[in-house]
Amino acid sequence: MTTNVLFEVGLEEMPARFLADTEKQLHDKTIDWLNQNRLTFERINTFITPRRFAVSISGLADKQTDIEEEVRGPAKKIAQDEAGNWTKAAIGFAKGQGVAVDAIYFKAIKDVDYVHVNKFIDGKGAGELLPAFKEVILSLSFPKNMRWSNRSLRFIRPIKWLVALNGAQIIDFDIEDVKTDRISYGHRFLGSQFSLVNAGEYEQALKQQFVIANSHERKANIQNQIEALAKAQNWQVPIEADLLEEVTQLVEYPTVFFGTFSRDYLTVPEEALITSMKEHQRYFPVRDQANQLLPYFVAVRNGNDQHLANVARGNEKVLNARLADAVFFYTEDQKQSIDSNNEKLSRMVFQEKLGTISDKVNRVSIIANQLASQLGLTDDQRALVTRAADISKFDLVTQMVNEFTNLQGIMGEKYALIAGEDERVAKAINEQYMPRQANGMLPQSTLGAILSVADKLDTIVGCIGVGLMPTGSQDPYALRRQAMAVIQIFIDQKWALTVEQALSLTLTHYQATTVEIAQADAVAEQVRTFIKARMVFLAKEQGIAQDIMTAVMTAQIGVPALVLKKAKLLEEKRADFEFKQTQEALGRVLNLASKGAESAVAPSLFENDAEQGLFVKLEEIKSDFQALMNEQAYVEAIQLLEQLTPLIDQFFEQTMVMAEDQKLRANRLALLKQVAWFVYQFADFNKIEWKQQF
Repeated sequence: MTTNVLFEVGLEEMPARFLADTEKQLHDKTIDWLNQNRLTFERINTFITPRRFAVSISGLADKQTDIEEEVRGPAKKIAQDEAGNWTKAAIGFAKGQGVAVDAIYFKAIKDVDYVHVNKFIDGKGAGELLPAFKEVILSLSFPKNMRWSNRSLRFIRPIKWLVALNGAQIIDFDIEDVKTDRISYGHRFLGSQFSLVNAGEYEQALKQQFVIANSHERKANIQNQIEALAKAQNWQVPIEADLLEEVTQLVEYPTVFFGTFSRDYLTVPEEALITSMKEHQRYFPVRDQANQLLPYFVAVRNGNDQHLANVARGNEKVLNARLADAVFFYTEDQKQSIDSNNEKLSRMVFQEKLGTISDKVNRVSIIANQLASQLGLTDDQRALVTRAADISKFDLVTQMVNEFTNLQGIMGEKYALIAGEDERVAKAINEQYMPRQANGMLPQSTLGAILSVADKLDTIVGCIGVGLMPTGSQDPYALRRQAMAVIQIFIDQKWALTVEQALSLTLTHYQATTVEIAQADAVAEQVRTFIKARMVFLAKEQGIAQDIMTAVMTAQIGVPALVLKKAKLLEEKRADFEFKQTQEALGRVLNLASKGAESAVAPSLFENDAEQGLFVKLEEIKSDFQALMNEQAYVEAIQLLEQLTPLIDQFFEQTMVMAEDQKLRANRLALLKQVAWFVYQFADFNKIEWKQQF
């Protein structure tokens, strides 16, 4: 027989940002607990609102699965004495398994007889086990916990009620003196206390109390209401996933409405208006069919559709006050010059050991200029890069950015244009912060890309140089994200610059500043290793395994786009049976070549045709191979390497590489060293786990 089970925990309002993870934990931990307790079930449904989380277990077996298993004990020579009587070891083993010694039998394992018994464990009833589900509730973890009253429990919010039902029966336990019951509570204002007859009626009973407990249903409900409103008003209402998720977790019974604000506020850049609506009020902005921002907003009420006009007026009053502040900030900021703002940066600390924001700007300016030079920009373009870098942070001291920090760069572009700066410079100031989130938009202009990379390299090298390497989940300066962004920009811009070149010029400049970076070589290697790890992570997202990336980055990280292109080819070759012979031949070459020194090959020392043939072929394909590599024609280049395979096999068949004659040995190793040079243009093949089927 089966039953339906419900556990609900009622709390004071939880922060919206914690709800999605809490629900996932509850789902996963419930399944783990049921499996560990050998309780089979048909379906798990989880529910969460700001005031509760719950799990419904449908089709739960009324008892554990019985277990019958064979258990091994001590060896026969330990279990019986010379007379064949059971020893204390055997008697103790049988007792421990809950059987009589008569149940013992022997079974040979690797020619040694061992005691065995068949052990039967009768499953316990579900009703006996379910009170222990309390431990699942207490095992939930949260980013922030609190204590209340004189309680010792640390939990996300104070627990107000507990519901625990096995069918129609209450499952008895308590948490901090709150006892389980069948009584739950509806919407704070529209609902009331109510009693559940059985576990199966939970979701529908809550709906009658103005609570939509299923978060996915709430989200779809909100989205459908917004889309219906937009259609009725001939609007566009962009629904961002993050805002929709947050609003969903703020309400129990959503009702969508709209309000308006003064059209005069549209003189403020729309990014500031939208930020105020979304970040402060959790409103959705409204656009017309031409994508122009309109003086309306869409909001979600935690309640029904009664008195919506009053609700809209209250929200309009709050928003208009906030937008009035934005107008004031925007007006006042324009009274300050870029130069005066830049001067204030010398009083803003970037990082204790790395100096002020002004210090950072000076470093970024030099790094950006050197990057521009390496990339072959003209003098005029470099002048624009320098100007963009010099004023890249001036907006950080504006009132608008102080109020809306996520507008850094965006307002910098706006204010720079108002001040008469070149459009390319203004755009670069904005683009330096791109990508603003994982997989976000990258800088589109070359100036913006250079400034973004210079800014990020300054932070990465500087922080690691003064000992601020990220550890575990701790990455306060977002170095991992910035390193990933640097790689993505290199690839997107198709720069032929190597990562090592960019790191070198950054570190070299740091050494010329007052920042104390000890052991520059060690720091360079740390940064290189750090960025290599990000390359591996990026490649994994593209289906390229770590061993391939390690192999192609053995000598250096190099040019990211080219590294990934080689890696993709080798990932394909990894499982190509036709490449197996080439891979094995080249791997053997690399093993022996490592024992030799760089030296010229002397054909006069060849003793067989195989040596001569391999040498001639190398000379024949060398220029073509290098040309193909320069053209990034990696498929054709690796085909040239495949032409070496039969010659390498013949060489090893006919030639003793490690000859006793030192001259012959050195010459043969030098020849293999030349072959290895070709291979290393691609990767260290011996670091790849080849997977051809045999």
